[in-house]
Amino acid sequence: MAQAAETARTVILTVDDDPGVSRAVARDLRRRYGGSYRVVRAESGESALAALRELKLRGDLVAVILADYRMPRMNGIEFLEQALDVYPGARRVLLTAYADTHAAIDAINVVDLDHYLLKPWDPPEEKLYPVLDDLLQAWRSSAYKPVPSTKVVGHRWSARSSAVREFLARNQIPYRWYSVDEPEGRRLLAAAGQDGQRLPLVVTPDGTALVEPEAPELAARVGLATTPAADFYDLVVIGGGPAGLGAAVYGASEGLRTVLVERSATGGQAGQSSRIENYLGFPDGVSGAQLTDRARRQAAKFGAELLTAREVTGLQACGAARIVRFADGSAIAAHSVILATGVQYRQLPAAGCADLTGCGVFYGSALTEAAACEGQDVYVVGGANSAGQAAMYLSRFAKSVTLLVRGPDLSASMSHYLIQQIEDAPNISVRCHTVVDEAHGTGRLEELTLRHAVTGERERVGAGWLFVFIGAAPLTDWLGETVLRDERGFILAGPDLTAGGRPPAGWELDRPPYHLETSVPGVFVAGDARAESAKRVASAVGEGAMAVMLVHRYLEQS
Repeated sequence: MAQAAETARTVILTVDDDPGVSRAVARDLRRRYGGSYRVVRAESGESALAALRELKLRGDLVAVILADYRMPRMNGIEFLEQALDVYPGARRVLLTAYADTHAAIDAINVVDLDHYLLKPWDPPEEKLYPVLDDLLQAWRSSAYKPVPSTKVVGHRWSARSSAVREFLARNQIPYRWYSVDEPEGRRLLAAAGQDGQRLPLVVTPDGTALVEPEAPELAARVGLATTPAADFYDLVVIGGGPAGLGAAVYGASEGLRTVLVERSATGGQAGQSSRIENYLGFPDGVSGAQLTDRARRQAAKFGAELLTAREVTGLQACGAARIVRFADGSAIAAHSVILATGVQYRQLPAAGCADLTGCGVFYGSALTEAAACEGQDVYVVGGANSAGQAAMYLSRFAKSVTLLVRGPDLSASMSHYLIQQIEDAPNISVRCHTVVDEAHGTGRLEELTLRHAVTGERERVGAGWLFVFIGAAPLTDWLGETVLRDERGFILAGPDLTAGGRPPAGWELDRPPYHLETSVPGVFVAGDARAESAKRVASAVGEGAMAVMLVHRYLEQS
C-alpha cells in the first residue's frame, strides 16, 4: 500500500513494481516537487488503485500519475485505465523501455495518455522535470477544483438523502452533493466499495465512508460535539432554538456550568427561516442561519457546552438533582433544567403526503432544496410568518409560488410587513380557503389535489414541490407525566399552575412556582413549548434569559 504522511497538499503518484526504480522515481520527484506536492509511491497496480481510492475518499487531489508499463498482473496501461475512473482529471504518464514505445503510442488512444517517458530518465533536469512542469501547469489551469471535504452521494428524490443534507446544512457543515447518477457520485461509491443500493453515502473529511448514517454517528464523524464532558452541571438546557441558545448564553456568561442538548440542529424553527426582518437590532433583516451561528458561537465563547444529535427521553427529580436521560441509556444530572424544546410543524393529513415526505413534500423551509426549484412551480401550505418567509425566499428561485391558506386571508396570523411583501412579489399568488386533499406521484411528488374549503370544489394541479407550515405541535411527549402540560401538550408554568391561588398537586415548597417554573421545582420552561407563549424569536430569547435569572434565584434558595 502506498504511504502518505500528509493530506494537505496535492498528490503526484508513481507506481513501479521494481523497488529500486520506484524509489529512484520518488526520490527525483521529491527533490523537485516535494515542497509543493506530496509524492505517493506504490509497487503494484493493485496497491496504487487502493491508494487512489483512499485519496478519493479523503478528498485529496491527484495532479499526475506516473505508471511503469511492464508490471505483472496489471500493466501500466491497464492500471491507468482504472485510475482514469477514480481521478479523470489527473495527468497520465507511462514509463516505458525503448522496446515498448509502440505500447505507449497505443495508450494515447486507450487512456488518453498525456506523455510517455523512456527509461532511464537521467538526467531528470533534462528528461523528467520539463515534462512534469508542463503537465502540472496544465493541471493547475484545468477546471478541476478542490471541493469541500465532506461529500454526500445520494438520490435526488430520497427522504434519507434529503434529511442528511438538511442536517449538515443546518449544523453549518460544508458539504458537496453528488447525485448517484453523475460520474463523480459513481466514482465515490466505487471508491467506498458500494453499489448504490444503500444511500446516502457520506464521506467524512478523514475519508471514512458512512452508509445511511443516523444523526448521532454523522454528527460525531463531522466534528460536532455529542458527548458531555461532565456528569453534573449547574444547568442543563434542553433544546437549541432561540430560547435555548439565549439561556445558554446567559447561563454560561453568568458563571453557571451550562450544557445545551439539541436533538438535531441548533436554531430550531427560527434557524430554518430564510429571513427574519422584525428582530430587534437587525433593520435589514437576518437569516435564521446567521442568527443561529452567532448565538452558538457566543454561547461557546462563554464556555457553554453544545451537544448535537442527542435525543432526551426522560427527566427525573432525584432529591436536589434533576436527571436528564438520553435515548442511548446514558444520563447527566444538574441542579436545574430549562426546557426549551420548541415545536415542530404538524404533519399534513392529506393522503399520499406521508409516502412522499422528502421526495417533493417538505416540512419547514428545507432551504437546501430551494435552488433545485429554479424555474418550477412551487406550493406552500400555511398562513403564518414561517410560510410567508419561505414563500418570499422560494420566489427568488421558482417560476411561481402559490400560497395555500385555509382561512379567508393572511391577516389572522401573518405580520403586516410580510403580507405587503407577498402582495408586491410578482410571482407569488395566494389562494385562500384552499387545502390539500391528496398528493400524487411515483417516487416523487407529481400532482396535488386541492379543495376549496367552503364550496368543496376539487382541482388537480401539477406540482413537484410542496412546503408545509400548518401549525405547530410542542416537542414534549417525552416528558410524560413529569411536568404538567395543557391538553395540547404545551408546558404549564408560573401563574398557570396556581389556579385559585393554590400550588399544583405535589408542590412541596412554601412558595408558589416562579414565573417560568414548571410543576417540578428547579425545572423551567422557555420559548414556544410554554403554554400561551408569544411564538416570536424575540420573546423566546427573552424568556431564555429570564429563565436563567430565575434559575439563579432558585439556586440561591435551595
